[in-house]
Amino acid sequence: MCAPAVSTPPSDLAEAAPELAASLAPPPPGPAVAFVLRLGQALHRHGTPAHRLEGLMMRVSERLGLEARFFSTPTSIFASFGPAEDLSTSLIRVEPGDFDLERLILLDMLADDVIQGRLTPTEGATRVETILSRPPRYGPALQLLCWMLAGASAALLFGGGWKEMGVAGVSSLAIGGVDLLTRKQPTTARVLEPVAAVLSAAFAGLAAHFFGPLHGEVATLAGLIVLLPGLTLTIAVNEVATRNLISGTSRLTHAALVFLQLGFGAALGSRVATVLPPVPMPTPSLPTVLPPGVALAALVVAGFAIAVLFRARPRDWGWIALAGAAAFMGARLGALLLGPQLGAFAGALLLGIGSNALARLRNRPAVTTVVPGLMLLVPGSVGFRSLASLLERDVVAGVDTAFSMLMVAVALAAGLLSANALMPSRKVL
Repeated sequence: MCAPAVSTPPSDLAEAAPELAASLAPPPPGPAVAFVLRLGQALHRHGTPAHRLEGLMMRVSERLGLEARFFSTPTSIFASFGPAEDLSTSLIRVEPGDFDLERLILLDMLADDVIQGRLTPTEGATRVETILSRPPRYGPALQLLCWMLAGASAALLFGGGWKEMGVAGVSSLAIGGVDLLTRKQPTTARVLEPVAAVLSAAFAGLAAHFFGPLHGEVATLAGLIVLLPGLTLTIAVNEVATRNLISGTSRLTHAALVFLQLGFGAALGSRVATVLPPVPMPTPSLPTVLPPGVALAALVVAGFAIAVLFRARPRDWGWIALAGAAAFMGARLGALLLGPQLGAFAGALLLGIGSNALARLRNRPAVTTVVPGLMLLVPGSVGFRSLASLLERDVVAGVDTAFSMLMVAVALAAGLLSANALMPSRKVL
């Protein structure tokens, strides 16, 4: 008759044989764990989506011989190391930050160096701190210039004329100044969106009052182009599609809240012109239709401005402009042939395949061109128009436009996922 198996309780671990105690004791947290955690925190801070962040952290852990599990949300990272019955878990609270393409590239290169043994995990953790402490590549003057260029070029791409371009450029410049002043003050930075919408709508109303009729919605929308959460919405849909439901739902909620803040601010700012004394105005006219060559130049300028605002390296500016122009033209051509939703799918598919092919060729992350290219495709302007319709009590038009916005976001996510299937990238990022 066999005796029942008896497990060794934790209290008896010290009395067990040395080799048994060594096999039962959890692995101590070492330099490899410290590097993985520090790398994940740095990647999260600079805008890496949940599915890519978890994938890269898992890849690094496997190469370093760690058994690990990761769970990422927009504000935290859960990391567990060790076997399932004896886990060592860490919780990292992270404040979402802005995209910094240069630091993402450097962190990806650092991960490769540690994986391939060119650096030890201890040296890698130190190098992460060095990358994070690097001073900004672009100064405030160039950033403000790119805020202005982004607003002016967006006004033209939205169908505006010279007046709309000027108003959008000035309002975007003012918003950029407010952003730089409040960036290190969390309590004031959280009200940037409504304050920016008030400024943009007020500038449009004042310009129409003193300088003649213009398309106020185009000028207001273009002035807010950098703050529109279309990219957040697209990333959220992509995370939901990749089964990262909690992170995707959180981003969707955040995007909806930003839309509400912008709509409230725009409604408040549009009342500024109504308190001014009336002035004689000529008959309203449609915005001036500019030559196609000007639109192409605006597309190139927008790509340059986005590259600087996303802190890309100067050597990547040409690739970013090329990817953005190809994605934009592909989406426009697809919209003419297939409709707006399938046009967005075609643009994202072309952008994803081109970016993944370039990433394989240059051995660099595809995010370098994917994120700036998406900025020219994201449905932020559609969502703003939907909210404007709802504020004007046009519920049917508002709901219809909101549905169109969601379908465009789904089309973009489907295009990127299809591109990853057709042309897989060697890089997780």
